[in-house]
Amino acid sequence: MECIFCNIKDRKSEAEIIFEDEHVLAFLDIQPVNYGHTLVIPKKHFDNFLTVPKDELDKLIHATQFIAGVVKRSLNADGFNVISNNGNPAGQSVYHFHFHIIPRFDKDFTLKPVVRNYSQGALQEYGEQIRSFISKYKDIYNG
Repeated sequence: MECIFCNIKDRKSEAEIIFEDEHVLAFLDIQPVNYGHTLVIPKKHFDNFLTVPKDELDKLIHATQFIAGVVKRSLNADGFNVISNNGNPAGQSVYHFHFHIIPRFDKDFTLKPVVRNYSQGALQEYGEQIRSFISKYKDIYNG
């Protein structure tokens, strides 16, 4: 299946590129949440956050941190969101891993999610369930 972000990287599709190095490409989102909304992608294709190798992710996060600071300062934004949607239920529409940098302003709209409250004992139950998987897969983290 053809990937629009790979096509942008290969210059087969147009984009307003704002940053590029050997490993990373950043360009403006054509359907921005706010003007200056930027997408940061690895040049190698990975479907989602879980498939990006550590060394590639390190480079991508370093570039995202730099670009977020530049976007914030250049637009005089009051803040910014760094977001990654992974999987259809999370809102991922392009299956080439990327970070969104969304400049935010004191008087813009709100992006606050619906907040849930844990029922009695549920906080501990979820904590135990997740910790049991951390123990099971800890060698991946250390590896």
